[in-house]
Amino acid sequence: MANGRDARVRAGSNTKHCRAVLAAALLALAPSSGAIELSGHLAFEPRGFTQSPAHPGQSRHGLSLAVQPELHHAFDDGRQSLLFTPFLRLDTADDGRTHFDVRELLYQRVFEASELRIGIGRVFWGVTESRHLVDVVNQTDLVENVDREDKLGQPLVNLTLIRDWGTLDFFVLPGFRERTFPGREGRLRSEPFVDTDRATYESGAGRQRIDHAVRWSHAIGDFDVGVAYFHGTSREPRLRPLPVCADGRPALTSGCRPAGAVLAPRYDVVHRTSLDLQATRDAMLWKLEALHESGQGGSYLAWVAGFEYTWFGIDESGTDLGLLVEHLFDGRGGNAPQPLENDVFAGVRLALNDEAGTDFLAGVIADVEGDATTLSLEASRRIGERWKVELEARAWIGVEGGDPMFPLHRDDYVQLTLSRFF
Repeated sequence: MANGRDARVRAGSNTKHCRAVLAAALLALAPSSGAIELSGHLAFEPRGFTQSPAHPGQSRHGLSLAVQPELHHAFDDGRQSLLFTPFLRLDTADDGRTHFDVRELLYQRVFEASELRIGIGRVFWGVTESRHLVDVVNQTDLVENVDREDKLGQPLVNLTLIRDWGTLDFFVLPGFRERTFPGREGRLRSEPFVDTDRATYESGAGRQRIDHAVRWSHAIGDFDVGVAYFHGTSREPRLRPLPVCADGRPALTSGCRPAGAVLAPRYDVVHRTSLDLQATRDAMLWKLEALHESGQGGSYLAWVAGFEYTWFGIDESGTDLGLLVEHLFDGRGGNAPQPLENDVFAGVRLALNDEAGTDFLAGVIADVEGDATTLSLEASRRIGERWKVELEARAWIGVEGGDPMFPLHRDDYVQLTLSRFF
């Protein structure tokens, strides 16, 4: 079982890897003519929890520092480009959250009616607010945020064909990325905690399996539509309890008396067909993300459907007020590896449209079949040309034992992020 020392060793190894990748990227960029553009941000992030921790070793407060530079170089009159975006976070409260990742390391070539991307990249699919159900190319970086918005870089070869009848994207995805999870001493974790060292795969190739995806997208009148097919290792693992000995060895194979348990990720091979659809009717946006997936976890349907209505210019300053409502459904019910199997999301978005770009998003997700409710608040504002401050708060109320969200019932938190852009 991984301990704090193992995590620190991995962090040191990641730092060395970061230097090696950065050096290789700079060498690749250096021979080409033209300037290298450097941008990015450095973020300081204090986080505080409103209740004492539920598990030994956990902290009520934490600080972290994140840096994400971006090096971009275009040449051949802009037809070719190189992009390098590394990411590093150092966290005082959770060794599992201290990690390094290459978000992007891409070569891109633009042709007359097509584009080619090769390397490590990020791809986003989806239209809904509460959950990006169809977004399947990249793995979730769960230690970054419980909202699952942050993604790990994915090795890929992506060919895009741009035609009058739509855009067709082909993906070859070599090399699987495992989902990140908080460590034993981290907050916002499951109970038992997820031991990523126990990950298993349906495919005999494990992480080396090559996945494939294809997506067609097009704008037809008021409708923006995307249809995709993915065949490969599921980005969402099933978490299976594994009894362990006092020294961390698996009890089932070691013959010892179980002294506890961990959750072991199991990654199945799946076939997934998905649809994302958005209809724009004046101030109303109708949204749908739906999928059918089959694999070792069974066959099921899932969707997120709803709308967003915006009142533009509600005052003399030009403030916009938006109302969002969505229904989330997962046909696996209580067997789903995530808690949103029959829930309703309602939110309010407020954009002041001022020079500082001030905006707010407040939302609630309520379980249709129970009392569990998640409250969230996000706000951001620029300070001058180089700084940005963001506020994030989440709380879980009415969560009882046996509910998938019960491990979070003591993890209500408030987080402030101060970013410096360069």
